[in-house]
Amino acid sequence: MMGTFVRLTAADGFELDAFRADPPNNARGGLVIAMGIFGVNNYIRRQVDHFAELGYATIAPAIFDRVQRGVDLGIETESGDEGRVIRSKLDEKAIPLDLEAAAAAVRPAGKVGILGYCWGGCVAWMGATRSKAFVCSVSYYGGGVYARRLEKPNGPVQFHFGDSDHIVPMEHIEAIKAANPDIPTYVYHAGHAFATIGRDSFNAEATRLAEERTIEFLIRHIG
Repeated sequence: MMGTFVRLTAADGFELDAFRADPPNNARGGLVIAMGIFGVNNYIRRQVDHFAELGYATIAPAIFDRVQRGVDLGIETESGDEGRVIRSKLDEKAIPLDLEAAAAAVRPAGKVGILGYCWGGCVAWMGATRSKAFVCSVSYYGGGVYARRLEKPNGPVQFHFGDSDHIVPMEHIEAIKAANPDIPTYVYHAGHAFATIGRDSFNAEATRLAEERTIEFLIRHIG
């Protein structure tokens, strides 16, 4: 891992941890990675490092710190159950504050976007609709986007879903598309969490194509 943990202070004074990595050369801009229900785990830290290597000052705030500090769960079903219990205790109104604290930390690098996976895909959507800190948002198979599909984003958004997702079924994807016809929505022959290396659902081809589209989108809107 090239990144390290840092401490952030949100607008309401709450202090939370975040995992941050910076590119070896001049940054293209900043990127906030929205964690899923497994916390800032090995996968999220890997993604922070990965996007730093691509040129972005990248940071993943530990949103669960408001309920339980240091959440770092595995990617098994049982860990997901534990993560959902923690998420149920979280005050959703505080999420934008933590995202904005993370955005402020990397804003010296330039324009800032947000990207999230699983529940983090929903968090990335909330970052787009409930904050003006981000110039763009990328949401991967966001559980919870369907319930919030009528919210209006403050900037460009890109959606990625799998057509056999047991958490975000096709009828929900179609409803999200219908509510947001101007948002590019890509659907792959894959299941939920298709981009999570190590899970049975990992789909290398879908991940490759989704990342190509993601990088092009980030370059277009951030630099």
